[in-house]
Amino acid sequence: MKYIPSIAFEEMSGSAKGVTAAKMKSRKYIRNRSVRTSDQAKVKGIFKQLTSQWKSLTPAQILAWNKLALSQEGRSVLGTKAKISGSNLFTRLNYWIVACGGTALVNPPALVGVESPSSATVVASGSVMTFKLDQDLHDNGGIFLVIEASEGQSNGVSRAHNKAVSIKMVEEPSDAVIDIAADYIAKHGAPNAGAPKIFFRYYFVNSATGEKSGTMLAEVKWTADGENSNEGGDDSASG
Repeated sequence: MKYIPSIAFEEMSGSAKGVTAAKMKSRKYIRNRSVRTSDQAKVKGIFKQLTSQWKSLTPAQILAWNKLALSQEGRSVLGTKAKISGSNLFTRLNYWIVACGGTALVNPPALVGVESPSSATVVASGSVMTFKLDQDLHDNGGIFLVIEASEGQSNGVSRAHNKAVSIKMVEEPSDAVIDIAADYIAKHGAPNAGAPKIFFRYYFVNSATGEKSGTMLAEVKWTADGENSNEGGDDSASG
């Protein structure tokens, strides 16, 4: 949240005591300083690494990325399709390659596409929390399943998938049951009856090319008595 400061802050900038003083378009303001989580720091570190690597590419390599980008599409903040640059494509694909434990590519890969996951069955009851794809992959070689989950939400919340953050990555996933209880608790704490609804997003990533599948959605209502209410991911959005 931003606050317009008094004249006493006219020349102030920087952060202190949990607030940041800054100036934008000649207007000064004070805002609460965000606390960077370890996950955010990791993501920022990867992007910083890739930005540096892009600057070290040869002209021929940059030309190759720009050429491949001409055949690709991104999405604007409004959800409309938009062209992307070679540097955007380099960063987008290499982010997932690095996040999956690989080494960033200097030359663009041959894109092969990634199938979207099937619907999933999520169980959240007592201390048990599991995730299971309803169908196995045709070929899971080099594929990672990324599972994102929200903090618990109240019963009145009907849609909060945009609050989901990554809790687990599974290499070469199958339709076997995945225990996600410890991963969820480490990220959000234990579920409780006051905020029992948990929203999920999940998708596949090709660790060799950095390609990401469409995103599937699911939700579950945590219960303490073993009566679990699950809604599988039959809703998808392009990723």
